Amino acid sequence: MTPARQHSGEFRAAARHLGRRRFLTVTGTAAALAFAVDLPAAGAASAAELDARKITEDPFTLGVASGDPLPGSVLLWTRLATRPYEPGSGLPDARITVKWELAHDDRFTRIARRGQAVAHPEFDHSVHVEVANLDADRVYYYRFRAGTWISPTGRTRTAPRDGARISELKLAAVSCQAYHDGYFTAYKHLADEDLDAVFHLGDYLYEYAVNAVGGARNYTDRRLPAHFNRETITLEDYRLRYALYRSDPDLAAAHAAHPFVATWDDHETENNYADDIPENDVPPEEFLLRRAAAYRAYWENQPLRRPQQPDGPDMRLYRRLRFGRLAQFDILDTRQYRSDQAYGDGWRTPGPESEDPARTMTGETQERWLLDGWQASDALWNVVPQQVTFAQRRDVPRPDFKLSMDAWDGYPASRKRVLDGAAAAGIDNLVVLTGDVHVGYAFDLKQDFDDPASRTVGTEIVATSISSGKDGADKPANWDNLTQANPHMKFYNGRRGYATVTLTTELARADFRTVSAVTTPGAPITTVASFVTEAGNPGLTPA
Repeated sequence: MTPARQHSGEFRAAARHLGRRRFLTVTGTAAALAFAVDLPAAGAASAAELDARKITEDPFTLGVASGDPLPGSVLLWTRLATRPYEPGSGLPDARITVKWELAHDDRFTRIARRGQAVAHPEFDHSVHVEVANLDADRVYYYRFRAGTWISPTGRTRTAPRDGARISELKLAAVSCQAYHDGYFTAYKHLADEDLDAVFHLGDYLYEYAVNAVGGARNYTDRRLPAHFNRETITLEDYRLRYALYRSDPDLAAAHAAHPFVATWDDHETENNYADDIPENDVPPEEFLLRRAAAYRAYWENQPLRRPQQPDGPDMRLYRRLRFGRLAQFDILDTRQYRSDQAYGDGWRTPGPESEDPARTMTGETQERWLLDGWQASDALWNVVPQQVTFAQRRDVPRPDFKLSMDAWDGYPASRKRVLDGAAAAGIDNLVVLTGDVHVGYAFDLKQDFDDPASRTVGTEIVATSISSGKDGADKPANWDNLTQANPHMKFYNGRRGYATVTLTTELARADFRTVSAVTTPGAPITTVASFVTEAGNPGLTPA
């Protein structure tokens, strides 16, 4: 792939100012438009505005979403695209005023708030509206208008007020939705669940090519444009790929039904990258251009608040949400700040390189933020939504076992600092939520994973993929090896789906929900296993 195809002129201009870790300076109007994260510069903001009444095709093809609920606030999202599979989404390079409404009922007879926002072309006509001064712990309905067009209706809810003593909270954990591996059927079922929030744990999209028939979807009623049949590299590539994913009706239904709390893993940018080190052999400066493009498109297409806006190839995605005194959620980013994978990545025999105390999964700043947050927490449940498997996971029940260098097993000193920090803060009810591996796991977290008799200090629930890995199997080929090698592993299933977690003042309950197939649409969903862990008594037991 030639450099000329990889990035636009404005990205190339900015590259001249790149340092290894981040942009050192960003100058000029083109660079400002490419990488600025506040409102576009004055020159852009004064550019032409399109009269929304002149839009002749539905601009809400990508649906609506909400995210990051706070006690008195919700974040509402949409992105205008009349022709989502075309570069530029069928809209001119002009600003468009979008009106929004938030109501107590789905017929919009009792309006709680209304206003308008500008969809800037520099942000691919995406809209992020932070609605404040709302009631805590309340369901709301919302919609957008552009000219004569009205968006689908979304349902969202605010978080309980700080200090509120709530009795129950139900969430879902989802991850890994490769379009080319199958249908997003699990999302259709997720939309029908009664949930307070959905935590997306990464791999919202994949950078890999999607052919004309949608890969394993094997379409017979449509042909996808040829520009999807290549790896995402440029900002335009990533924007088009989000349009492809966002146009899926099952994903759109899930977003419209529940507020999402999103964090990324690797495929939103590139497989198994670590900080500024790419998987492929390209110069770091070249990769940071790709990372800037990927991060910008991620922001444009997720219901994220202003503090998460990217600054070039950097974006602070780790953040904290609270739901009364019942639960604190510390959402991590285990991709942007990590040390490079030891021993060249993959499954390797652990040794001095992987066990180096200096290695970090989170970076020093994020690690300190997490541990300080636990010191200040008065929540009953402390939940950590993050990306890669936290518990130890030996591949065979023999002394010559290997561990995944991309997971926390490749960063054991970093994991120990986190568990020691939880113990020092008196965190009695630690729950880690994980994605990435395209299977469902349930783990007891041990004080010392090498000693099965050591104290259990928490629980890890690993949500399987929405579609990645195609149909899967209840017992993957390595099921016997993994279950025998890891006595703290209480469950292992390789089908597609998601996990729900219900938190109460007495216990946490995890339900693993799977579909029988994703390579054909419409499969039913089944609860294949359920576990509980009692408050104050870590350890999973079948429900």
